[in-house]
Amino acid sequence: MAQDKEPAGVPMTMIQALRSAMDVMLARDDNVVIYGQDVGYFGGVFRCTDGLQAKYGKSRVFDAPISEGGIVGTAVGMAAYGLRPVVEIQFADYFYPASDQIVSEAARLRYRSAGDFTASMTIRMPCGGGIYGGQTHSQSPEAMFTHVCGLRTVMPSNPYDAKGLLISAIENDDPVIFLEPKRLYNGPFDGHHDKPVVPWSQHKLGEVPEGYYTVPLDSASVFRPGQDLTVITYGTMVFVSEAAALETGIDAEIIDLRSIWPLDLDTIVNSVKKTGRCVVVHEATRTSGFGAELVALVQEHCFYHLEAPIERVTGWDTPYPHAQEWAYFPGPDRVGAAFKRAMEAA
Repeated sequence: MAQDKEPAGVPMTMIQALRSAMDVMLARDDNVVIYGQDVGYFGGVFRCTDGLQAKYGKSRVFDAPISEGGIVGTAVGMAAYGLRPVVEIQFADYFYPASDQIVSEAARLRYRSAGDFTASMTIRMPCGGGIYGGQTHSQSPEAMFTHVCGLRTVMPSNPYDAKGLLISAIENDDPVIFLEPKRLYNGPFDGHHDKPVVPWSQHKLGEVPEGYYTVPLDSASVFRPGQDLTVITYGTMVFVSEAAALETGIDAEIIDLRSIWPLDLDTIVNSVKKTGRCVVVHEATRTSGFGAELVALVQEHCFYHLEAPIERVTGWDTPYPHAQEWAYFPGPDRVGAAFKRAMEAA
């Protein structure tokens, strides 16, 4: 479970919260460096690093060539020598050229050196759809990283968690894949794309302490307590699931994983044993998605408490489309239908 929320805070978007986390860590630790494509002078394509180069200089915050393999490869070397690099892959869709550096180098360094070296590095990646980005700017590749021993995979759903988790990630000695749902950068999104955007300033989780604090890695949050069924989800789907619960009238308990792997299994198990029903929701494609692992874990640990088959709501096994964005995106109607099936099953 999460630690108690800090009492004092100011309204921040997720972009501002992430920037604040990097600002705090640059000030606290001279070993922290930040770089990637356009993150220096320009401040990042989403402006997450805006102003940091001017404040900390070009040796701490700087631009890199368009070479994901080079960005991650140099970060591995920096981490081995004691630095704590925070690098940005401009879109998660572009991490593939750095796959060898992530899987064969960063993830294996501690093991292959018998603990003599660590890859204390954080790789930030904007992910997910809902922004009309099409197949090359909307992917959710989290399952690929959870398959790799030695990596941590994190995805926050709100500004408060985003800052606390990013600070924890930077301080951690393991390599952390830090996925940021783009659709949540400026406000919570419930899946109703035809409604006005709600800003984070109108949401309680948009209130973020300005100073240092952490949200523990490997900790899930009970985002919404409930009695009827358990929803296991993360990222944008947290708010879509909340909308589905409100629209169906089903008292769903929503578990926001936050740390996808390693995950907080105790929070999942305790919830499913209480409700007896479970729906797993994620935006990524269905086949071999992380939801399949979640279904297996619930089946393994909660079999005798289940009152109905576990439901799974995901994206489709197709490239993310341009023209049919909302047919692909698992909206509240699809999620709500799964809630109803779970409740109606014998």
